[in-house]
Amino acid sequence: MTALSILVASVVMIGMFWVVPTGLALLDGPRPPGLDRLRRAWPLLAVPGALSLWLPRSGLSAGLAAVYALATLALACQAPARLMLTRSLRPAEAAVLTALAAPSVAGLALVAERASYPLFGFDLDILALTVPHFHFAGFAAALVAGLVCRAAQDGPTARCAALSVPAGTLLVLIGYFVDDWAELAGAVVLTAGMAAVSVLTLRERRALAADGPTRALLAVSALVLVATMLLALNWALGEATGLPHLDLTWMAATHGLGNALGFAVCALLARRRLHADGVPTAPTAPATPAHPRTETPA
Repeated sequence: MTALSILVASVVMIGMFWVVPTGLALLDGPRPPGLDRLRRAWPLLAVPGALSLWLPRSGLSAGLAAVYALATLALACQAPARLMLTRSLRPAEAAVLTALAAPSVAGLALVAERASYPLFGFDLDILALTVPHFHFAGFAAALVAGLVCRAAQDGPTARCAALSVPAGTLLVLIGYFVDDWAELAGAVVLTAGMAAVSVLTLRERRALAADGPTRALLAVSALVLVATMLLALNWALGEATGLPHLDLTWMAATHGLGNALGFAVCALLARRRLHADGVPTAPTAPATPAHPRTETPA
């Protein structure tokens, strides 16, 4: 294995084994019946996917990856199930639905990469990097955007964060199929959303976090996020214009590792501590009344 593949595999395992189940545990509000069972089983379901990362590309590693991909598809199915329960597409809820669907893109890319199949014509290295991207920029970033939107009571900056992160992630994905300029547009939208997340996180640090470790985790996640997204924006700009920029190996070692450890892990650890303290950290859709309310004219 190359240094890049070892780094990517290690980061992906953090996403598989810790980020996804930890993030799912922070959700409240209406929960589809299968979501809690899936969350509890997730570390076990991640084992085949993790094993596939360390095996040579082959039918065996692709088969192991397919087991994990099925788990990500089951998670994606929780998005429409939750939508049926909440009947809400408020910004915070839209971000959560995006988070539930994002790992399925990673699962599909993992199967294709392990099978040495250039899915949609993408190079195998791009497919390999798609796996961590949709665990962290897809699942973790969208989920955290929803969490900060809920904590900020749906203010303008919160709505910007909750809508721009999912929209930017989707635009980056579309950019893969279109051209580098479309991918740059996605990176701009995603960076704007992440900047809003950073601002809200620092506000949350001042307003909600009483203990030192939680405040430190929130500060690190906000500041690292700014740095890593500037790197992403620089890379997308360089790809579109030909200006000098970091190559994929350095992007994985800086942007990728920073997003995984500095942003996602620190942000979820902080929110787990806030959640344990009873501080509202998760998007909750309004309850749907059992019967439509009727007004009697005076």
